[in-house]
Amino acid sequence: MTAATTGASEESIFQQGKVFSSDDGGTTWLHRADYSFIEAKTFVAGDHLYALGNYGGEGRGDMAVMRSDDWGKSWTEPVVLFPGLRWHLTPCNTVYANECVYFAVEKRCSEDVEGWAVSILSPILMRAKVDSDMLLEESWTLSSELVFRDNVDMDEIDFTGIPFFPFVPDGPNWIHKWDCVMVPPGWLETNVVQIRDPNHYWHDPKGGTFHLFIRAHTGRANFAAIAKVCENDDGSMTTMLVTVPSGKKMVYLPLPGGHLKFFIEYDAVSNLYWMASNQATDSMVRADCMPADRHASPDNERHRLGLHFSRNCVDWCFAGLVAKGNSEKEARHYPSMTIDGDNLVVLSRSGDERAQSAHDGNMISCHVVRDFRKLVY
Repeated sequence: MTAATTGASEESIFQQGKVFSSDDGGTTWLHRADYSFIEAKTFVAGDHLYALGNYGGEGRGDMAVMRSDDWGKSWTEPVVLFPGLRWHLTPCNTVYANECVYFAVEKRCSEDVEGWAVSILSPILMRAKVDSDMLLEESWTLSSELVFRDNVDMDEIDFTGIPFFPFVPDGPNWIHKWDCVMVPPGWLETNVVQIRDPNHYWHDPKGGTFHLFIRAHTGRANFAAIAKVCENDDGSMTTMLVTVPSGKKMVYLPLPGGHLKFFIEYDAVSNLYWMASNQATDSMVRADCMPADRHASPDNERHRLGLHFSRNCVDWCFAGLVAKGNSEKEARHYPSMTIDGDNLVVLSRSGDERAQSAHDGNMISCHVVRDFRKLVY
């Protein structure tokens, strides 16, 4: 197993990328390489291992990619893809279909929002042939943009309690406990799902539709956002909102832990989707009564990492807790996950009692769910 992560130092907090590998199922890890970008995801294409992430700081910046031809022991120098654009990348899932690799990133499409700019992000589906050189920009096809703010009119959404708190258009950085004002609603940290059941309303028999399950910033727990990407005959890809049989547009979907980063992985053996996400137990506490160590807002409970399975990516069954911190500050969140034979391997951005906050942890923890398919009921 190979994992890319970001360390921290006062001098270069956003340039401390590191690669570790494990040959014993995650018990011990060997430091393999350093790199100068952040928020990297790793993925396999053919006989190559790639890591793709962000240059830049909090506002994010260029997209960078590097390749290993010996399964993580050595790496090429990073190459910038699509320079001059501002990207937001997080280690989310990868889908293999149609002899291609697919995953999603987010593009910042405006500069007029201060602070946490999730309202002006667009999910972008990236596609490349598995046998292509993914260090080359021309190997990649990007889907069209779908900016949250431009496509979701919050004045038209009612009866859901979304958004839960009021917001101002250009928003403060985070919710303020004393006045309960949040940054504008938006989306980020996109998972890609190909619906495989031919009886599913969202199934595409041609295999050219990919649904995007996206973390939703709403002020409420357990809602995700949803969109889809359709491949066109000319090879281009169009991103759009989902339309249900009634003709209504669908933006929000109940999903356990959909308010924080989650990770979905399809298992061909069980024919089920598996998801690691954070479990909320106390999201209705008043902001002025929150535990001191809770990060930012009532729905931001980050220390309980749960596991669910689903046959359709809509109806989720609880399988158990992957991990739990001893306090709210000791987070187990931002999961990445892969299937290793009969086991699920889950990496978590974690913290102990020395962590700076529930958001800013000080360690990575590796969790193995053995014989995970036996959890199905």
